[in-house]
Amino acid sequence: MALDRSAPLAGGLGCMTGAAPQWHYSGRARPIASRCAGPEAQRARGSVPLPGGGIVAKPTIGRRWLPLNALRAFEGVAKHGSFTAAANALLISQSALSRHVIALETLLGAQLFERRPHSLTLTKAGQHLLPAVMKSFDRLEYALNDIRNETTPAVRTLRVQMPPSFASHLAVPILKEFPRASSEVEIDLVSPYGVGPPLSDVDVAVVYSKPMVTDLVTDLLWSVHLSILCHPELAARHAGKDPAAFIAANEIIHVRIADLPRHHLWSQFVRQAGLGALNIERGLVFDTALLAVQYALSGEGIVLVDTNLFSEDLRAGRLVQPFDIALDEGYGYYLIIHPEALSDAAVALFRSWLIERFGIPPSAAARAGSARALLSPERTPRARCGGGWDTGVHPQHCRPLRGVDGARPDPG
Repeated sequence: MALDRSAPLAGGLGCMTGAAPQWHYSGRARPIASRCAGPEAQRARGSVPLPGGGIVAKPTIGRRWLPLNALRAFEGVAKHGSFTAAANALLISQSALSRHVIALETLLGAQLFERRPHSLTLTKAGQHLLPAVMKSFDRLEYALNDIRNETTPAVRTLRVQMPPSFASHLAVPILKEFPRASSEVEIDLVSPYGVGPPLSDVDVAVVYSKPMVTDLVTDLLWSVHLSILCHPELAARHAGKDPAAFIAANEIIHVRIADLPRHHLWSQFVRQAGLGALNIERGLVFDTALLAVQYALSGEGIVLVDTNLFSEDLRAGRLVQPFDIALDEGYGYYLIIHPEALSDAAVALFRSWLIERFGIPPSAAARAGSARALLSPERTPRARCGGGWDTGVHPQHCRPLRGVDGARPDPG
């Protein structure tokens, strides 16, 4: 049965004429009682008096009629930002997904999305509904998993999401130690490329962010400090040049940041260092810092990345830091967990182990606040200006940068 937009959906709107309510159901629901007249159903959306003393009302939506599939469809579209992506994620057709959303909008008598040719944004009603839907589904998910875990004494698989660069250079080398802490928990590591919110099917996520105000439990693992890195031979070829001349003489490697110009980080670096007018809009762009550094390792180009992430390459001499200039935008890698998930023993164990392994003091981890707090000194390889390499950098060019605002997360 086709969707009748002139009439309310099952469990949604009711037409009252006289005393007895008369309900009309569309879709596959079985009609009950008599059908509301078209004009009356239209006026039901406004809850106005009818001629002859009748009234039109919008009854409360009871649990019996909660449109769970429509709510899942709405959540999927809101999270993915498009009907196509949401349909693929939910494994249903785009037309079916669209019908669910339209049905929910009809039920509520309010538009949930502002639809434009190339964009989809939440309306005020959609912004009101989304947090409640997400929290409700999250709580259901955690409760169901808790019960299943209690009745299924099997090895617990913990899905952990991390940015690629963080995972490959920091997490993977230490994750092999986790089985010593627990033989009953296995780690399933997910490292999607690009910027975006944590996937819906992960237990724990590490994100690149500034300190956040959120309902989630957040713990600072790693503070980010961006410096110029390059191949040792490239640095040697340009020995004696100051930072401005060094940048001007080399190919610039960019790391893509969502919704920002590709040269954003380099612009901030040059401006805060007072290096004057430099052409930093040139050069290659990579989706992740990992790919950008791999290109720099080939001996071409200079890259602006977190020295902590690539400390092994620095110690091994595969990369050098020609200038002791750091761009600190206040970002860090944060462990984020839903509060309900902390009741899961595996999640709580992994969180405690990861915080301890990264060496953040408990007070700092609890605050999840100081995005500028460094790890222990031995884990923060910051070469002194010109130290260790024949770069000819003069000490006057060695000055730290602080307090740069406005950047968006690095895809990692």
